[in-house]
Amino acid sequence: MSSVSAVNSLLGSPTSSVNISSILAASTGASSTGIDVTSAVASAIAAARAPENNWNAEKTTLSSQTTALTSIQSATQAIATDLQLLNTLTGPLSARTVTSSNPNVLSATAASGTVSGTHTIVVNTLATTGAWYTDLESSPTSAIPATKFTITNAAGQTSSITTGSGVNNLTQLAAAINSATDSSGKTLGLTATVVSDSTGSRLAIISNTSGSGGDFSISSTDYSGTSWTSPDIGSGQTLGANTVAITVAGKTTNVATTSGETYAQLATAINALGLGVTATAGSDSNGTHLNIASTDGTTPFTINEPSFGFSQAVVGANANLTVDGVPVSSATNTVTGAISGVTLNLLGSSAGSPINLTVAADATQASTAITKLVNDYNTAIGLVNAQFQFNGSTNSEGVLASDPTLRALQSSLEQALNFVSTPATGTTTTPTLSSMGISVGQDGILSIDTAAFSKALTSNPGDVQNFFEGASLNGFAATMNNALNTFLAPANGAFTVDLRSISATISSLTDEINNFEANYITPMQTRLTAEFSKAEIALQQLPAQMAQINAELGLNSNGK
Repeated sequence: MSSVSAVNSLLGSPTSSVNISSILAASTGASSTGIDVTSAVASAIAAARAPENNWNAEKTTLSSQTTALTSIQSATQAIATDLQLLNTLTGPLSARTVTSSNPNVLSATAASGTVSGTHTIVVNTLATTGAWYTDLESSPTSAIPATKFTITNAAGQTSSITTGSGVNNLTQLAAAINSATDSSGKTLGLTATVVSDSTGSRLAIISNTSGSGGDFSISSTDYSGTSWTSPDIGSGQTLGANTVAITVAGKTTNVATTSGETYAQLATAINALGLGVTATAGSDSNGTHLNIASTDGTTPFTINEPSFGFSQAVVGANANLTVDGVPVSSATNTVTGAISGVTLNLLGSSAGSPINLTVAADATQASTAITKLVNDYNTAIGLVNAQFQFNGSTNSEGVLASDPTLRALQSSLEQALNFVSTPATGTTTTPTLSSMGISVGQDGILSIDTAAFSKALTSNPGDVQNFFEGASLNGFAATMNNALNTFLAPANGAFTVDLRSISATISSLTDEINNFEANYITPMQTRLTAEFSKAEIALQQLPAQMAQINAELGLNSNGK
């Protein structure tokens, strides 16, 4: 293959970056500098791309506008979010704080919008939860006496529990009580658990409801006859606090037992009363018990057969207090309704001493919310103002300086600050932002005097709240938010429309560039590469052709 044919085969790729001059010089000995095809084509293409460069520059500007506009949109949305938080009856301006003069006895919380003021409260007694417990057993599974007792709740519903028949220890007794129901099939509202320590185990029964409505009692079925034997208790164990009522010939005598007392001590106490019955303590394989018999063997007696070792730990009772002189009873120590919007938490008795409870606006929450609004406003107006600042080094303004949306937003933000509150009735101490310590600088930037704002909020919380919320959520917050919604509405807000238009223009320019590349630049590059390559080959062949002609004509190298 000749050198020229070899070069032509390399030109099969129109985008080849091969330096044809170098190849020809090496293969044919040609010394002509020739044409740098790659550079020549690139120069021509670069000149042809002048319109495309303008389009790319326009895309760059539009992308910068998108970035700037999106930042301003986000900053404006932050203002709207702040305003929406303020424009609600449960927002920070409606928040209340409650101060107690004796927080160890009484604390409280207040719902949003609660009327401010001071109240006087006396806590007489706390609500208690009814509870009973059994005498000590050696373990949760130790055998307990066979007996029968009745649990009666505050509503008068009863349930009888029998031990000794599948209920033989404290664990089984707890399960029986927890599953017991009254005559209507309802559970008793009690919870029984076994409590163990280093001394042994007891059964504790506690009401699921505090107050007198949750109180309950435990009693045994009365016995009538001439001889009675108590349930056994384990050897070495003692009785709990209880009362034994013995009736002989219509006369009833109550015999009190104390916790830790033995059956022998109880027998001595009964015999000392001379009731016409004789009491003796006995024992068997199950433990110890008490025997009571008619002294003459024929006169019957009645005894309220005590269930084995049950003691009442706490009587369920309501809390009693006075609120601004009014007596209040509560089943729980969390009292609602005594003061509208306020929840009282009773922690102890004030022993007759009054406690002052002060409900006031929560200045901290309100100040935090307003400060955030001011800061977010300043961020947004700062971004807007920056677009209109002249840059001496570039001799231009921001990329959005000519955008009508930005001019409209700047005007809306500034006009919103001129809002004046006009109460439906009466007057107000805070008709404007400046009246509560919020001022506007020459550059449109806001500043807040937190001390002045806190003073206005503390002195006249209703006026401050009315300024932002209005009589029916139509105050400053709603007015400004409505103005911003013109720009922020997702479907047709000015930001959405503007960004959509910019995006469409960028897309159109991209299509224009792609079409220009495909339909003009690429064909032109192919054609120019082929043409310049042919010219290069011709130039490289010219010296050899001239030498051949001179030789045929008999001319020397100088053409003579």
